[in-house]
Amino acid sequence: QGYLISQRKNINQFLKMDHAYPADELMPLTCRGRVRGQEPSRGDVDDALGKFSLTLIDTLDTLVLLNKTTEFEEAVRRVLRDVRLDNDIVVSVFETNIRVLGGLLGGHSMAVMLKDTGYHMQWYQDELLHMAKDVGLRLLPAFNTSSGLPYPRVSPQTIHKATAVGICPDHTHSCVHTHTATVFRSLVHARRALDFLWEKRQRNSNLVGTTINIHSGEWVRRDSGVGAGIDSYYEYLLKAYILLGDDLFLQRFNIHYASIMKYISQPPLLLDVHIHKPLLPARTWMDSLLAFFPGLQVLKGDIRPAIETHEMLYQVTKKHNFLPEAFTTDFRVHWAQHPLRPEFAESTYFLYKATKDPYYLEVGRTVLDNLNRFARVPCGFAAMKDVRTGSHEDRMDSFFLAEMFKYLFLLFAEEEDLTFNVEDYIFTTEAHLLPLSLSTAPHAPSPANATSEEELDDSNFDWTCPNTRLLFPDPAFPRNLRDPIRSAVDKSCPRPYVETSFKLPGIGRPPLRAQDFMANNPDHLELLRRMGVSLIHLKDGRVQLVQHATQAVSAVAAEDGMRFMQEMMELSSQQQKEQLPPRAVQIVSHPFFGRVVLTSGPAQFGTDLSKSITGVRGFVTVAEPYSGCAELSNAAFVQGRIALLQRGQCMFAEKARHIMKAGAIGGIVIDDNEGSSSDTAPLFQMAGDGRNTDDVTLPLLFLFYKEGNILLEALKEYREVEVLLSDKLIYCGGKWSENGLSSPLCPSSGRDVQEEEEDCSTDQTSPVPAQDESASHNEEVTPEEDVGPAIKRNPEPEEEPEVDKDSSRKSVEAMMADWREDLEAFQQMEDEL
Repeated sequence: QGYLISQRKNINQFLKMDHAYPADELMPLTCRGRVRGQEPSRGDVDDALGKFSLTLIDTLDTLVLLNKTTEFEEAVRRVLRDVRLDNDIVVSVFETNIRVLGGLLGGHSMAVMLKDTGYHMQWYQDELLHMAKDVGLRLLPAFNTSSGLPYPRVSPQTIHKATAVGICPDHTHSCVHTHTATVFRSLVHARRALDFLWEKRQRNSNLVGTTINIHSGEWVRRDSGVGAGIDSYYEYLLKAYILLGDDLFLQRFNIHYASIMKYISQPPLLLDVHIHKPLLPARTWMDSLLAFFPGLQVLKGDIRPAIETHEMLYQVTKKHNFLPEAFTTDFRVHWAQHPLRPEFAESTYFLYKATKDPYYLEVGRTVLDNLNRFARVPCGFAAMKDVRTGSHEDRMDSFFLAEMFKYLFLLFAEEEDLTFNVEDYIFTTEAHLLPLSLSTAPHAPSPANATSEEELDDSNFDWTCPNTRLLFPDPAFPRNLRDPIRSAVDKSCPRPYVETSFKLPGIGRPPLRAQDFMANNPDHLELLRRMGVSLIHLKDGRVQLVQHATQAVSAVAAEDGMRFMQEMMELSSQQQKEQLPPRAVQIVSHPFFGRVVLTSGPAQFGTDLSKSITGVRGFVTVAEPYSGCAELSNAAFVQGRIALLQRGQCMFAEKARHIMKAGAIGGIVIDDNEGSSSDTAPLFQMAGDGRNTDDVTLPLLFLFYKEGNILLEALKEYREVEVLLSDKLIYCGGKWSENGLSSPLCPSSGRDVQEEEEDCSTDQTSPVPAQDESASHNEEVTPEEDVGPAIKRNPEPEEEPEVDKDSSRKSVEAMMADWREDLEAFQQMEDEL
């Protein structure tokens, strides 16, 4: 009850409208209104401001929910009297739709409900509905595209003028690319746009990208997740089914949802992937907008993963006081801002409604206490500029009153605190209330081919709304899901262990440590199974670990599993921080003479080739055993040579020690995952075994299967193959860059030796998509400069025999086409939300 009183006091402060009205937003630090054009531009953020008195419209139905009916009636009169919709200003279609159009519709539904009671709003004649229709008409020109997908921005000054110039006719980048989530939010033409978007999904993964070109229908950003740019698309597919009753919406949602849970969901994490290679992560961080997803999972009826993800978000919130705008997989700050987003409060409310677990009231109290403690300022609540320092930003978005206040009030409200039944309404993505009675109203029929082209599959309707009491007969079950996640985020101190004769996690023995784990060790795999950790071999040769705490043999084993996962994430994070650039394996013997260069991954131990002027040069030979996991039986042949090894069966450092003992001068590990290639996978670097690797004093490089097979085929055909291991191309057709040793294979073209050396060492360097998303942003490769990421050929000498250039060129062009697609995906990894 105390928290309800607090919420009502908070809203009373803003009802006075002393500082900002009629501006769109309040600036709580300087106690004045934010008027677009009168304040320094904030870029795209300002596109939500259209001189609509945005906060007032966005908050209309919140007033009724808080039983402020007198204030609501006065607010409606102000909107009808003061708000103009024909302002000469370019606004976001997305934001205008969900905040202005949605706010007017939510206000209308509340006005009608109050009028029907006979006590308030008796003068009301659907004025807000007419205004909403006017807004919709002014947004319609945005949909005048060949695809039906809307432009992201429009000028609502007049309907005629909006059609002519209001939608960025110059077709600049910012105008022709629209976020996936924008597509469904216009009431008119929305179905056509939604159908087009469904057709453009990636058919193998059934995922959609984040940004699409509205003219060509090509994906501009091919990363897929449930956060920024795509969140409300999934939300409105399900809610469209609830509100409109079209089974096709539910089927599409469930198809997407199955793919999300297969590829994106890694409980408790939700990580973006590439739509055309869904096993390939697109980034190693999450944005705060995905916090809505547990609430949507509740609406879907999938409570268990909702509990897991929500708990992770709660622990991150407790760690930083607020959800950072983006945070890493080890729960550190990636982007430090927090604009008082309501999505976490939204999911908290829905989980409480579904479970009635008082734990979620405690979560809500934490959210509210942090708001009052850290964000409250004399004129309102200020966004956090940096959650680490507690610094503020002079900003209070309209969604703070429209959503945050609403969900927190509903979380603590008892039935007698509400003047109407909220269960009769559905929440829009901006938390506006639309009556479920709309589902019984007549609707325009679906397009004629909408159902004929897609036969409804009954399996896509299973478990849509299960009973939570059937799912969780044990009241302690949600706690058992939450506790291991809390331990992982908090990095709680390990409990003391008592040594016994048992050797399984959870019954006495210290559990498996991440630094000791070997993926090919049967005992380790059994330990993982008992801890609820499963191991997945990805197509690119990497190994993915996923834990389901409920599959552990005991609660203690589940905790061990969470600690193991946390250690593994920290180990992975440390390795990413030590990211090294790619290395080169250059075939220098006849008939290659340095013209074939294979992109290779480095090792985090052994000889640092970047500090070697000449690299390491030698003939190659295959180690026996090929795995290199035991003492070599052909040590006499390996001595003084570079050993070829196969990936797997033991740690990389162990392989290095075995070939070094045999007298090798270097080693090349070849991937055992058939089909892997540097043109489709991120740079792979070999980590140590968690122990001191100072004893390894030779260079070890890694080749994917495709590049390794080129080397093996050369060895098979020519028997004696000499290679140069280096950090870049330094041997050019018989000529060393450093000493200018000339060769007929690198004929002089009138330039001096130094100039040729620069060409040799720079033009042929292979750009490779890096595992760290920041490493590939500034790479630009043109066909004239680069002919593929895995094989680089120097200019063909005039005196060489003619070769079949057409077939080579075709294979190279095919490789380039595929690689460029991947590179574009990598380059989108850290675009702004």
